[in-house]
Amino acid sequence: MGIFSKNTITLIFFIFLIILTISTPKALSQTDECEAETNDICNDKKKALPLKIIAIVSILVTSMIGVSAPLFSKSIPALDPNGNTFVIIKCFASGIILGTGFMHVLPDSFDMLWSNCLKENPWHKFPFTGFVAMLSALVTLLIDSMATSVYTKKGRGAVVNAENTVQDDDREMGVVTMVGHGHGHGHGHGHGHFHGHVQHDIKASIDGQQLLRYRVVAMVLELGIIVHSVVIGLSLGASSNTCSIKGLIAALCFHQMFEGMGLGGCILQADYKLLKKLIMAFFFSVTTPFGIAIGLALSNTYKENSPTALITVGLLNAASAGLLIYMAMVDLLAADFMGPKLQTSVKLQIKCFVAALLGAGGMSVMAKWA
Repeated sequence: MGIFSKNTITLIFFIFLIILTISTPKALSQTDECEAETNDICNDKKKALPLKIIAIVSILVTSMIGVSAPLFSKSIPALDPNGNTFVIIKCFASGIILGTGFMHVLPDSFDMLWSNCLKENPWHKFPFTGFVAMLSALVTLLIDSMATSVYTKKGRGAVVNAENTVQDDDREMGVVTMVGHGHGHGHGHGHGHFHGHVQHDIKASIDGQQLLRYRVVAMVLELGIIVHSVVIGLSLGASSNTCSIKGLIAALCFHQMFEGMGLGGCILQADYKLLKKLIMAFFFSVTTPFGIAIGLALSNTYKENSPTALITVGLLNAASAGLLIYMAMVDLLAADFMGPKLQTSVKLQIKCFVAALLGAGGMSVMAKWA
């Protein structure tokens, strides 16, 4: 179990993605490239270039605003992590993440892996998108469960040590009392002091377990977001379709801002040190612009309709979709709705459900353009 420590979760996840990418032989594709429609008046590389630059800047700014807003909640009363408003906003952002997985990433993967540019057998004979998304969700569950299990055992060990310490202290106090010829009042005071001490240690240990749980959620969620953000950026950067790029810019700005708020809320609850918070916020903010820049640099050689690109990006999208759907439903929405805060207020549950529905609905509407 020790191999599933916090420092190796990232490595395990990326090994899984690498296996998905390299396990697809080029022999399964028809040709190296598939002819695309060129008689589209929207295809214009010169006009697309300034739009891509605008996309990089605007998406970078909105991503930074979204992921940073929860991190500065201490100076914004409305974003206090213990307040109702924060929970409602977090549920809205979780709905955004859920909608992204179901309405954007998953359909894109289906379109790519069912493309006419790929061989009928096996790509049109088996639903690889659903299969890979299912495997991704299960692998995410495995990593999530094992990492949490390791941290829980560490927390239990801390509780046992605290209890043993008090038992030893109680025995010592008993000896002191006997030597002191029965000063019972002093013994009672000492026992109460140490009993209160162990209760404090046990509470701190339980809080520590919850904190570690938050850190697992924040880390796994960031990994999934980074993967699909790079893929989305790569597709936008390599595209020359000015009509689709215009819609994508607005949709991605909306998506990145509120997805960033969801991730920022998780980072805030994880209570990382300032440097780690900034690093995680930085990587989230730059991944989509970085993907756009890569796509822009490879626009002359990268063919988004080539079988190799369709298979690779399609499988990565499927894996990302499975991870995002799992994280949104299990680690974000279910954790909040089944938690003590919402369980004690039906009114707050309804507000959070409406917020999640609006977030998912907003991303569903955005699917018209992106």
